[in-house]
Amino acid sequence: MMMENLQSPHKQILADFLKDVWTDGKVDAVDQYLADSYTIHNDPGDPWDGQTLSIEGFQDRLVQSRAMAPDQIFHVEKMVEEGNEIAVVWTWSGTHLGDIPGIPATGRKITMTGLTIYGFDGDRLTGHWQVADRLSVFQQLTRSPPD
Repeated sequence: MMMENLQSPHKQILADFLKDVWTDGKVDAVDQYLADSYTIHNDPGDPWDGQTLSIEGFQDRLVQSRAMAPDQIFHVEKMVEEGNEIAVVWTWSGTHLGDIPGIPATGRKITMTGLTIYGFDGDRLTGHWQVADRLSVFQQLTRSPPD
């Protein structure tokens, strides 16, 4: 997740958060980045959609979310900052090593793209709005293997 010349402290914090927390899975790093509560305003298909989480609740979400693809990597394609919000276009990849509801682990490499708008209060993340191409993940996991 290399991004040169981020030009903004908030962009750097967000890039570090995506690497440390989501790519590297550092559960104890969560409290370095999040405000006391974190709201998932909109994230269709995410079991935590619409919830406000404590630091501990977010840590639990991280562990559960990473279980299906513990080798996951977020690659930041672009960041756009306006006021106290940053929009991030990203590509996610990983290997489906853990069961998800209705789909047992397949061992397949999968990718997904998305856009997330993160909110900040000072230097802490307060929540996000997200759209992600979960349909393509479903298709990648349920299609028949090539002959």
